[in-house]
Amino acid sequence: MKILVCISQVPDTSTKIILKDNDTAINSAGTTWVINPYDEWYALVRALELKETGVASDVHLVTVGKADVEPVIRKALALGGEEAVRIDADSNDPLQTAQYIAEYAKSGGYDLVLVGKESIDYNNGSTGVMIAELLDADFIGFATKVQVDGNTATVTREIEGGEETDTANLPVVIACQKGVAEARIPNMRGIMAARTKPLKVITPSAVLAVTEILSYELPPAKAGIKLVSADDMDALVELLHSEAKVL
Repeated sequence: MKILVCISQVPDTSTKIILKDNDTAINSAGTTWVINPYDEWYALVRALELKETGVASDVHLVTVGKADVEPVIRKALALGGEEAVRIDADSNDPLQTAQYIAEYAKSGGYDLVLVGKESIDYNNGSTGVMIAELLDADFIGFATKVQVDGNTATVTREIEGGEETDTANLPVVIACQKGVAEARIPNMRGIMAARTKPLKVITPSAVLAVTEILSYELPPAKAGIKLVSADDMDALVELLHSEAKVL
């Protein structure tokens, strides 16, 4: 069984976001970029676990981006996987991204495509289901457990108020979240091996985007903190009433 894991690059949640070009783009200078946690900690690690138990024979990685995403995909290779592909395109449109990945997945003959449930930058959570539609494959989202036996995947997924267990024939696309695997960190051997693993760059077919980002807006700055003496309850009550508006 061949597994394809989709990897995306996102800003670290601790990095300071600076906008440019009249607030239409993120200034990458000084921004710390990481693998999307749902892709790394859950989708990729579960794929590696399936390989380690003999269920899968190959684990390949795919990402959509320009040359600046290569350090992130190399880190993913350090965790495991035989090879990676960078689809040479710069897109924030989920459908366009899905079309790029689906086009490659068709050529690779993959039995299982694993994605994170969403990326932590745009939180669309839509790319995986679009890939499934384009591949004419089943899709299961919010997976907390993934097992594969022969040609059947058994998936426990989170639903409102509980969980349900679904089965689907391969090929299938599964969106993974917390619980599906335990996070790993690359070891030195994996980091060294990643330097020589294949990282192919392919040019996708021309696909028109259906959405575009018009502008970004930073959240309002947090207000200053006022300290009130523990002995001055009258001042605290006044602030809660006049400023916090909770009394």
